[in-house]
Amino acid sequence: MTAQLSLYNTLTRSKDIFVPQDPARVTMYVCGPTVYNFAHIGNARPAVVFDVLARVLRRLYPNVIYARNITDIEDKIIAAAKEQGVPISVVTEKYADIYRKDMGTLGVLLPDIEPKATDAIPDMISMMERLIASGHAYEAEGHVLFHVASYKDYGSLSRRDLDDMIAGARVEVAPYKKDATDFVLWKPSSDEQPGWDSPWGRGRPGWHIECSAMIEKHLGETIDIHAGGIDLQFPHHENEIAQSTCAHGGKLFSRFWLHNGFVNIDKEKMSKSIGNVLLVHDLIEQAPGEAIRLALLNGHYRQPLDWTGEGLEQAKRMLDRLYGALRGMGDVEVATSDTVPEEFLAALLDDLNTPKALAVLFDLAKQANVATDPKMKADLKAALVASGALIGLLEQDPEVWFAGGGVAPHIDASEIEGLIAARAAARKNKDFKESDRIRDELSGRGIQIEDGPQGTTWRVG
Repeated sequence: MTAQLSLYNTLTRSKDIFVPQDPARVTMYVCGPTVYNFAHIGNARPAVVFDVLARVLRRLYPNVIYARNITDIEDKIIAAAKEQGVPISVVTEKYADIYRKDMGTLGVLLPDIEPKATDAIPDMISMMERLIASGHAYEAEGHVLFHVASYKDYGSLSRRDLDDMIAGARVEVAPYKKDATDFVLWKPSSDEQPGWDSPWGRGRPGWHIECSAMIEKHLGETIDIHAGGIDLQFPHHENEIAQSTCAHGGKLFSRFWLHNGFVNIDKEKMSKSIGNVLLVHDLIEQAPGEAIRLALLNGHYRQPLDWTGEGLEQAKRMLDRLYGALRGMGDVEVATSDTVPEEFLAALLDDLNTPKALAVLFDLAKQANVATDPKMKADLKAALVASGALIGLLEQDPEVWFAGGGVAPHIDASEIEGLIAARAAARKNKDFKESDRIRDELSGRGIQIEDGPQGTTWRVG
């Protein structure tokens, strides 16, 4: 294989060449949503970014197993269910379904495996029993806790010292803990709380053990890539490494760790207290999902992303340019092709450099707009479509995009076409007053029209 993928590995703090442990079975796990509410734009960033990575991996390897979990047991879920007076499954199934649909609107493909935490309780109990037997965990007052001091490499991912870890984790000081840094693997449930039988009494798992058990169950003891938001690096991912490594006799847990940067809103941290939390469910009512996706890919995934209304508008205009180039080649026939330009693929293979890849995409569109040779136009169209598909863009008909891209249900395309035809007839008859009236009517309904050599085209916005 000539193409080499380089990824920034948080564990090594360097950009490393990605070589899977088994090229015939590449494994990737991404921490998914805790389903008790709508996903915000920060939750969408890892879903979109690592969807691109999965697409790139599938281009390079014949068998990629991508797992993204559903956390469907957690104290916030229990609180939401109690407040609504329903079982936790009513809350989790509702919001898991909304999450899938909202991410699908952003062009995020479903993972190969979508494990639910509640389906892996026996696997969690088995892992905890092994950790206790090996001296890495202990039972105390119905709790099972991981003994951090038993794992000498604790902190290797986040590279924090013990004092920083205590402060960063906001650890619960409890009399049953051997050390303040020890974290909960299992905790007792009251009669009113969801719970499962275990050797330590009726209870429920802690958050960290859930991912470790699901990974072991579905992907194995050592995986190729573990990814998620930078906020999960500590303590969640640090704790996963500790408990999985110790449960597997010291085996390496994940060969690569990838983390995407935060999404800030107008240069401020997204926060409920500030009141600037942007829900994807609301955004997709205001803008095409493809524009939201492009706005998330406009910055490098490892850097913080400043989300603004202007940035989203810019993403829509960028897609207008790309789809405009494709619409201009509507009569160009191309054979199905997955060939992408070398420089486009090279950008993605360089630690998912989507801004650089997008620059190549726009250069293709610029060339397409001035090309006259039929063969060149066909090649450019094929390259645009294949390149777009690799990052989840340009996968709809240009006319559908310009008709609103799925966010203009009030638009009747056939009616618009009829008005444009009536305007053309008025202009032919030199009835410019009627022609201007129709243009003004279309403009008032949010329809922009453009007259060109090939006729009149229109778009929403």
